[in-house]
Amino acid sequence: MDKQYFVKTKERIDSILMNDFMSFWEDVHVDKEYGGYLCGFDREGKLFFEDKSVWQQGRSVWMFSKLYNEFGGKKEWLEMAKSGYDFMNKYCFNPETGHMYFRVTRDGKPLQERRYYFSEHFAIMGYCEYYKATKDPEVKERAIKLYDKIEGYFTTPGSFPAKINPESRRYKGHSIYMIFINVCQHMRDIDDNPKYDEMITKCLNEITTNFIKEDKKALLETVNHDSSFVDTPDGRFINPGHAMETSWFIMQEAIHRGDRELFEKMIKVTEWSLERGWDKEMEGIFYFIDLENKPVRSNEWDMKLFWVHCEAMIALTYAYWHTKNEEYLKGFDKIFDYCQKHYADPGYPEWWGHLHRDGTPIAMIKGSDWKGPYHNVRAFMILSQLFGSLVNGEELGL
Repeated sequence: MDKQYFVKTKERIDSILMNDFMSFWEDVHVDKEYGGYLCGFDREGKLFFEDKSVWQQGRSVWMFSKLYNEFGGKKEWLEMAKSGYDFMNKYCFNPETGHMYFRVTRDGKPLQERRYYFSEHFAIMGYCEYYKATKDPEVKERAIKLYDKIEGYFTTPGSFPAKINPESRRYKGHSIYMIFINVCQHMRDIDDNPKYDEMITKCLNEITTNFIKEDKKALLETVNHDSSFVDTPDGRFINPGHAMETSWFIMQEAIHRGDRELFEKMIKVTEWSLERGWDKEMEGIFYFIDLENKPVRSNEWDMKLFWVHCEAMIALTYAYWHTKNEEYLKGFDKIFDYCQKHYADPGYPEWWGHLHRDGTPIAMIKGSDWKGPYHNVRAFMILSQLFGSLVNGEELGL
């Protein structure tokens, strides 16, 4: 591929990252009155609801810290990271149990606490990146203690009520293994304890042995407790975005470990996910699909979500870098073109997050509990760095 392709693509990625995404979130995200991050914004960037997503607090501490650490050291980004760090520590933990909330009021009063602990995962990621920026030992200590807490949840059956009655049906889900890989990759960056590699290995084995079904050409979200396939809507359920997010998490791990076979296994998962998930009639990637093309119970199955396309672009870029197969760049271009055509909102800040199947916006919303500056900003930061490596002719290292 001509070097100018990489140069021009990186320039476009950087422009979108800073001029479309960050120009919006720098303006509106930080709550100057109470600290932390506001989430609910309309098309013009006006606040239409004030409650705060706790997921987003940790994610945005990570984002602003990552920008500060790797994209120019802008002091305002570090100040923005501190706002979320302080708010999260003061308001986002249940003082009786230490479990994190899912949603709080603007001024930090608890609203909702769920049986999941994904809020903790994102808080840990935020702590890790903020520690890299500040070198404050208190931040590292918080990360280690919170990691130990969630590892306890993970290894202790019954820490939280089961979603499905285990006496009738015992499932296990892919997402907890996926997120633990990523969290441990972050923890490994700041703490040399071997337990993070051990946990990653355990989660890799679960995903590659039990959730990736070579005979079905799919990464399943749910399997039986004994890892067998279950022929129910839950068992046939495929989330292409999660599958491709997992793919590039594991591709990064394969690079770290020098494991070519593992990397190439995840290229196959990316290919399967796109083959099944791509809407051949209207373009874009479906939110959910059924393994056997049976009906999906979730009514939103045919929505087109921006974050899904972000994960696909990262995985395809890694696949190209390893193989130099230009078919992966063609796939990247097809998705990147779709995103610019349908998610961009010319004349208004930020991009849409949720589209109907035909590519039109579902609601005039630029920020919500579920849509903030995480998947898109993370993806474009990573893509900027990947294309920078391609511009420089760097080798992947496998």
